[in-house]
Amino acid sequence: MKATRRAVLQGVLAGAALMTPLRVQAQTAEAAVKRIPSSGEAVPSVGLGSWITFNVGDDAELRAECAAVMRAFFAMGGRMIDSSPMYGSSQAVIGDGLRSLGQAVPLFAADKVWISSASRGLSQIEESRRLWDVPRFDLLQVHNLLSWEEHLRTLFAMKEAGQLRYVGITTSEGRRRDLFEEIMRRQPLDFVQLSYNIVDREVEERILPLAADRGMGVIVNRPFQQGVLLRRLSGHPLPSWAADAGASSWAQFVLKFIISHPAVTVAIPATSQVAHVRENMAAMAGPMPDTAMRRRMADYVRGL
Repeated sequence: MKATRRAVLQGVLAGAALMTPLRVQAQTAEAAVKRIPSSGEAVPSVGLGSWITFNVGDDAELRAECAAVMRAFFAMGGRMIDSSPMYGSSQAVIGDGLRSLGQAVPLFAADKVWISSASRGLSQIEESRRLWDVPRFDLLQVHNLLSWEEHLRTLFAMKEAGQLRYVGITTSEGRRRDLFEEIMRRQPLDFVQLSYNIVDREVEERILPLAADRGMGVIVNRPFQQGVLLRRLSGHPLPSWAADAGASSWAQFVLKFIISHPAVTVAIPATSQVAHVRENMAAMAGPMPDTAMRRRMADYVRGL
């Protein structure tokens, strides 16, 4: 019998619970499954990005590898997959992967509108939906604030009509942060998506607290700086106390730092390798760093 996402995730957490104190068990459960602030819906705190890694064109072998990543992602309790019209063939590759699974999966489909012409926003969204081959998207985001006023009107109208569940905006690498914050203060967004990791921490000062105050979910992109951060860290050993934070690799060390932040809802690392997606998903299990541990982790990396 095919295990459900809930059963798989409960099994992972139950195994970890046998070896961890009650206080850590509670932290683990809270970090592994987060609540979307605007609805209370539960969503696993590690998702799957598709920037670059799923842009493989029509190469059948590479598409099969992406489908295998998706299969492993869902098998380990994954739910949110994020893409964009900006990401080349990634949307079509996701659709191909979903069809290859041959059955219903617990997908949380997150995509974006990214076009300067406001009048063409709806047609782009429909083309994205066709490529994914899904009935509708769960979340649509205005990508990098392009024509954001017009597109937000469209997305809020779709949500009001029951054609969309959540609305958000995105930025990456700190672009247009002042405007991003202004929109957060003025608009009733469900989600914001931004770059954040153990070395890029500027959003801790204003954006993450504002998201918490405004009841907005936070999706974290570029958790590994497109691999640059992990390649740099790989030249150093994990600290001897990494196990206290539940990390057995640098990828888990970084992801646990991110998803343990109270304001973060989901981190979306991108990968084209099954081994890596399994490693990433395992970051939801085991002990989670508290505030003091997160400070210790950041200080250690800063000193490398």
